[in-house]
Amino acid sequence: MERIEAVSGDSLPPPPQRTGLLHALRTGSERMARCVGLDELLACTLSTLQEQLDIGHAMVLMLDATAEQLYTVASHGYATSGVGSEIRLGQGVIGVAAQERTPVRISHVTNAARYSHAIRDSLDAHADAGAQLQRGMDIPYPGLAEPHSQIAVPLVSAGRLLGVLFAESPEDMRFGFEDEDLLVAIAGQLAAAIDLLQAAPEVTAEPQPATAHPPALSGAALRVRHFAANDSVFINDDYLIKGVAGAIFCKLLRDHLASGRVDFTNRELRLDPALRLPDVADNLEARLLLLQRRLQENSPHIHIEKTGRGRFRLCVLRPLVLEDA
Repeated sequence: MERIEAVSGDSLPPPPQRTGLLHALRTGSERMARCVGLDELLACTLSTLQEQLDIGHAMVLMLDATAEQLYTVASHGYATSGVGSEIRLGQGVIGVAAQERTPVRISHVTNAARYSHAIRDSLDAHADAGAQLQRGMDIPYPGLAEPHSQIAVPLVSAGRLLGVLFAESPEDMRFGFEDEDLLVAIAGQLAAAIDLLQAAPEVTAEPQPATAHPPALSGAALRVRHFAANDSVFINDDYLIKGVAGAIFCKLLRDHLASGRVDFTNRELRLDPALRLPDVADNLEARLLLLQRRLQENSPHIHIEKTGRGRFRLCVLRPLVLEDA
């Protein structure tokens, strides 16, 4: 290029001036600082994005360091929550942000998304039976079918990667430099808060027995199948969960079937060698939240409810048959 010549024509209108962004950040920060549990913290973070920053589609993913992938624990703005859906490190905008530990912002995504979908369809068509079975256990990713803007910000605390905060939009150029700065600030507080909740003292005493009698069981028995190879769990042939959350679920069911027990603590799960849990940095609270939400969405006859800090209750409304495959 030797020179640039200006020509007459219409110019683009200046972008609308945005005001009150610092106040929005302050309001969201104050709300997040009052949260006392992971479930509340994630809900508060996503509602802050929606109400204060007008971000209608977002999700939080946590890191599974052992499997080198991320799993969705919370989302808003989508037809389905996608809780439990997984993304490998280095895969797409989210995976790259996690792998490189740096924000990734893209303003025109549609063509890349279509290419990615085409590649996935081609792999599915030529996959062997084992690979197709594994994909049958994949929980659908909740993202927009045709996003035009995306931004992914890593959650890092004390130098450790905890997960990713992700947002997207059907509009081109939705996220600018100021949006990135805001989301980096929010992600930093979210990561620090997760770390603090994770480090909080856990219950050391045995859980107290339930004060109320458990509800009478009725209806046909639920068939729960557990596959030890990857701790995947199916309820009446429908996939529920796998990995650490699947191992935890089966431990709860075994104890319940053996003694009728319903009350448990986070601490005893950490100390149970049979579960082969990763170290504390892998966030047991996130695994329990994932299991709780998958049960809410897929098995109305079994659910988990919190009964206090580090305590929870297993509620079973139908007879169970647990099979180890």
